[in-house]
Amino acid sequence: MKNKAKMPIEHLNIAEFNRGQSSKLVRDLVDTDKVAFIQKHGKPMAVLISYERYKRLLEEEIDINEY
Repeated sequence: MKNKAKMPIEHLNIAEFNRGQSSKLVRDLVDTDKVAFIQKHGKPMAVLISYERYKRLLEEEIDINEY
């Protein structure tokens, strides 16, 4: 089995969301099919993924709600 090249996870600051940038940040994330940590004071507090990526996880029988 071939290993996929791992892409670095993007880090987004919660302050960007608070400045009204949330729509653009989410749209960019969806358009590029990336995963991003949402950080506050440099510490990850949430992970944001597109709905399409979430559906692919479920198709692979990976339910993130079980963790």
